[in-house]
Amino acid sequence: MKIAIITETFLPSTDGVVTRLKEAIKYLRKQQHEVVVIAPDLGVTEYEGAIVEGVKTTKMPFYRSKEFSMPQRRVKDLLMKHDPDLVHVVNPALVGVSGVYYADKLDYPLIASYHTHVPKYLDYYRLYPFKPLVWWYFRKLHNYADVNLCTSKAIKKELDEKNFHNVSVWDRGVAIDHYHPHHKNEQMRNRLSGGKPENKLLVFVGRLAPEKEIHKIRPLLEQRDDISLAFVGDGPVKQELEETFKGTNTVFTGLLHGEELAQAFSSSDALIFPSVTETLGLVILEAMASGLPVIAAKSGPTMEQVEDGKTGLLFENENTDSMIEAIQRLEDEELYRKLCKNARLEAEKYSWQKPSEQILEYYHKTLKVFEESAATASKKTKVKVTE
Repeated sequence: MKIAIITETFLPSTDGVVTRLKEAIKYLRKQQHEVVVIAPDLGVTEYEGAIVEGVKTTKMPFYRSKEFSMPQRRVKDLLMKHDPDLVHVVNPALVGVSGVYYADKLDYPLIASYHTHVPKYLDYYRLYPFKPLVWWYFRKLHNYADVNLCTSKAIKKELDEKNFHNVSVWDRGVAIDHYHPHHKNEQMRNRLSGGKPENKLLVFVGRLAPEKEIHKIRPLLEQRDDISLAFVGDGPVKQELEETFKGTNTVFTGLLHGEELAQAFSSSDALIFPSVTETLGLVILEAMASGLPVIAAKSGPTMEQVEDGKTGLLFENENTDSMIEAIQRLEDEELYRKLCKNARLEAEKYSWQKPSEQILEYYHKTLKVFEESAATASKKTKVKVTE
């Protein structure tokens, strides 16, 4: 099979979408399938034997830290050049619109996957009056697809309620050998804690953006000078957050990759996850694989991954007292050891093998649905001609 993947983000960018795509592509290539990735042109031309076709990028005035690709005709030219058996549009929003449009016009089987909860983000950019319009926009795009995917049961329920067609869940996964407690490193702990390794060390890993609700952590640091917090990542509000957390035990590392990122997880005491806008949050599973309990705000996707008192501790969103109480529970050494052990054991159930096998199954399902739809359309045409 030849698969064209059209995505809003790819290497060298690092986020949950890119991580998932990398694992899927590695699996597909091992199964001898051809893969073409159409993505923002950031200099990458190949990955694991897959061709990467870059398309022109631009920077958004409100999000200068990242380059995006807008809808463009080059997507049509690339689809015609490679002539895939199936098109997978990942997170259709900008360049993905071209993927949806031209897959439909050129009559390719189409699968689309929903990874970023943009309508929810609008609450954090003072654009909430536009939510109905944005929901309409994404529903219209996704309903061109023969099959739609999302990354959690909670999001599937929401998409079903919004009348997205034929939605299934693409399971989560984690590199269980790469993220592991044995990466614990005293030098890294010293770096992340700002030279206070004896402190309780919390780590946040992800994009520094308004929808991550990172500012909610500040009151915790005001009450507890024995806690250090490390922000691993970059994003549009980094400077604003540096100002917000000025004078607290906070370190901003910027982006970390590979071995350094694995060490950052396993050298900390817990992952703090304040966001309720995620469709999943792969960093949760990466932290658990590293033997870290997860301290998370309650939301559908986080509650699918974190069991309170077993693999982590949950707190009520927008409730500072609830968050502080959750952190205080880490002082119970017996509970903490249990959380660390259970987190790793839970993560071990979720290697990337199953989700990678699953995406191939969904590709075959998409081909089948497409063929059935084409056959139904052909029958209707014949009936009309007869009449």
